[in-house]
Amino acid sequence: EKRERERKLSREMAEKATRELEKMQLQEKAEIRYKQWLSKKRAEEAEKKKKEKEKEKEREAELQEKKARSEKIFKEWLHNARNKPRPMLNSYSFPHGKLAGLYFHCTYVVT
Repeated sequence: EKRERERKLSREMAEKATRELEKMQLQEKAEIRYKQWLSKKRAEEAEKKKKEKEKEKEREAELQEKKARSEKIFKEWLHNARNKPRPMLNSYSFPHGKLAGLYFHCTYVVT
């Protein structure tokens, strides 16, 4: 009986040791998987930030281009506005020889 108890005890201890070993191996595998997952997530995050920076640079370039284009168009308009003919002073509602806005039967001109 004593030997059987010792065998049983030693068998239980061996089983317990194997269970603990398996548990440790599972923990190691879990840690390895977690580290892989974490590195993958960090790489994805870095890629996402990189894409966001690229988009921001594109937006900035687009805004600069738009601003330059609008400034060029404004300068052209300003240059052309100087060359436009000025309205005549005291024209008495006859710009360029045509009646404008005054509908009185004596001064109404049919065109």
